[in-house]
Amino acid sequence: MPARPPNVFRRILGAALVAAFLAFIAAHVLLPADEATTNPQWSVQLSDLLFYVFAAMTIGGAGTVAFSHNIIHTALGLLGALLGVGCLYVFLSADFVAITQLLVYIGGVLVLILFAVMLTSKIGDVNVSNASIGRYGGFGLLTAIVPVLVFVAVRGPWAEKTPGPLAPTTALIGNEFLTKWLLPFELASLVLLATLVGAVVMARREIKAD
Repeated sequence: MPARPPNVFRRILGAALVAAFLAFIAAHVLLPADEATTNPQWSVQLSDLLFYVFAAMTIGGAGTVAFSHNIIHTALGLLGALLGVGCLYVFLSADFVAITQLLVYIGGVLVLILFAVMLTSKIGDVNVSNASIGRYGGFGLLTAIVPVLVFVAVRGPWAEKTPGPLAPTTALIGNEFLTKWLLPFELASLVLLATLVGAVVMARREIKAD
């Protein structure tokens, strides 16, 4: 009897999660017209549908990063997760944070990761020696954190208020960065500069060793 491929279970689990998400959308968002009339809070709205789509994109991308053994698939999953988070920032009227998410993380960090992966020779031949240990440790951490998150989401005293109209926040954030939060902003810039200098030094050492 031929051995079952190791990624069959992950595919089945992913298909089950997608099916559960579609069932949730069909039951709570895309209601029939008569039921939407009796329950106006569940009426079909484009913003609600887009929110669930972007949330599913974020969760699916994060799952791909966590469970994929292919580094190219991991990078693409990270792209989906970062793009979904950037779109969710728009729903919070955080236009500056959303654009920064797209420019810095997707346009800068992710592109740099993809170039590093594609320019590294024989990266597919690298074997992970502690895959089983990392899996068990991650599962233990998951079982410890998920109950806490569920309790906070269900029993937390969340303040409910009617959302206001979307308004630009770039000018307000710029004024805060250059007045009240100037020192932390400059310290963060120094940390990023030190990271870049360290990466250049390490790259030069590898070139001299070769």
